[in-house]
Amino acid sequence: MEIKEPGKAYEKVIEYIKAEILHGDLKQGQKLPPERELAEQLGVSRNSVREALRTLDVIGIITSTQGAGNCVSCNFEKSLVEAMSMMFLMQKTDYVQLSELRRGLEEQAIMLAADRITAEQIHRLEELVKKLSLNENETVNVILDKKLHYTIAQASGNELIISILQALSDVMDLFISDLRKKILYKDRDGNRLQGIHERMVECLKNRDKQGAYEAMSSHFRIIDENIGTLIENS
Repeated sequence: MEIKEPGKAYEKVIEYIKAEILHGDLKQGQKLPPERELAEQLGVSRNSVREALRTLDVIGIITSTQGAGNCVSCNFEKSLVEAMSMMFLMQKTDYVQLSELRRGLEEQAIMLAADRITAEQIHRLEELVKKLSLNENETVNVILDKKLHYTIAQASGNELIISILQALSDVMDLFISDLRKKILYKDRDGNRLQGIHERMVECLKNRDKQGAYEAMSSHFRIIDENIGTLIENS
């Protein structure tokens, strides 16, 4: 009979906390037991508990706050950001692949949003496109653009899409900023982009799923037209 080597002590702590979450005994926002209590309960050292908690913090399952202890957060965007940032830095992915991922997610998101968007979210989008049309500060416009796309993602009601797009946001900040500046430098494309944003909102307001999808596709066609030059100049 094969004798399995016992796992590392910190892994025992991780598996215990994961099981508690899975069984519903630990819920999002709830504090974990103190380190000493966990160590005694599981028969491991406090160092092993600390190592497990550090690991769970890095991958976004818990949040550790000095003086406040540890609580379940399920902040998986944190680990996604870390992973995608490292992939980008190590040249395992690039602007094109990031844009392709974003396109697939946002095209699906806007179709879901056409069915699920609330009146409050429509009003928010109308305010954002209005500000984009009037504002001349491009740094502010980059922020408004991100808010518009994130609001559409939220309106989709799909937590996976929302989480991945939120994680992509940090990785793509510089990319979006540079690309928007390039597009808006050429007045024709700048006007096209604003018109497409307005079209997105109008289609969502009218629950026009196909029109919303086509508007989002047009948005990414503009990105595709300009992305080559951005890469050449980077």
